[in-house]
Amino acid sequence: MFAAGDMAVYPSHGVGHIEDIEVQAIGGIDQSFYILKILDNDMTIMIPTATSENVGLRPIISKNEVKKVIDILKDRDIKVSAQTWNRRYRDYMEKIKTGSVFEVAVVLRDLLLLKGDKDLSYGERKMMDTAKSLLIKEISLAKKIEEEKVAKQIDKIFV
Repeated sequence: MFAAGDMAVYPSHGVGHIEDIEVQAIGGIDQSFYILKILDNDMTIMIPTATSENVGLRPIISKNEVKKVIDILKDRDIKVSAQTWNRRYRDYMEKIKTGSVFEVAVVLRDLLLLKGDKDLSYGERKMMDTAKSLLIKEISLAKKIEEEKVAKQIDKIFV
């Protein structure tokens, strides 16, 4: 699915660079692994190639999909859940863990809209920052523009 040099998205960690594909013997059986270096923090992750789709490893979104992400962020015809902050936090964390850029966009939108109504918990603020960072990195790579421009575009949506 991927080759060395490709960019890929790993759920919860964000965009990374496939540095290599290695074969290692585990339990006497040769297994192939993607060596993924996460761009934000230089963390290196080994992902078995055979199960990479199961863990959510996916390519960067296309320019057409960026429009759908922006549409999700602009959608105000939603009702933000009135549940307790810790229940919301768990629900949003599940969405981020899916690895879907669209689910991450929903989390960011909901938290930014909620922030306009009330103070967010520390965990929610941290999650909002994480969701924003994940979106900025992926959209900037998809559109081949600087991250600062993407951040400004997202900020403009919520002014």
